[in-house]
Amino acid sequence: MKKLPRSFYLGSTLRIAKALLGKHIVRNYRGKKLVGRIVEVEAYRGSLDPASHAYHGRTKRNEVMFWEGGHLYVYFTYGMHFCANVVTRGRGIGEAVLIRAVELVEGIEIMRRLRGKNGEGTNLCSGPANFCQAFGIKRPQNGVDLLGEDIYLLAGEEIPNSQIQTTTRVGIRKGTEKKWRFCVKGNPWVSGAGRNSGR
Repeated sequence: MKKLPRSFYLGSTLRIAKALLGKHIVRNYRGKKLVGRIVEVEAYRGSLDPASHAYHGRTKRNEVMFWEGGHLYVYFTYGMHFCANVVTRGRGIGEAVLIRAVELVEGIEIMRRLRGKNGEGTNLCSGPANFCQAFGIKRPQNGVDLLGEDIYLLAGEEIPNSQIQTTTRVGIRKGTEKKWRFCVKGNPWVSGAGRNSGR
């Protein structure tokens, strides 16, 4: 499988969000590869989206969202969790796609150790915080170039529209009417909240 080129990340955020399903995310962690197949995402559209960190403009916290597409925006939330987003579109726009869940492909034992006592079954990488913990993604990974060797995406497989479930997003208070969450229908690795949020 080929590494995704910069051009993949520069188009429409909603189109990219759907296209991310089935792609493989690779993390080089202390000399070992951790690999997962993306099965659930949510799009966040900057100034068009009151649920987006970039809705009110550029800040120190959301700076990476305004970089050129193809970087990783990592933020800390609830005083305990990290979440990772794929930055999309051109420089200065502020849009990104949250990775909510991945299906394990390689490196499961390392992921279990990173997740600790909660690292069992489909819960291992189900949910954005669990994914980051399992892949060892923290503040130092904020701004990583996805064309580099630390974290990158591979072509994987193309999921047909008939197999993509589209719903409203999970765990937000604003922009709740926007159906910008996408997941692979029937996939057991999709997060629990997402699995029960409609069709």
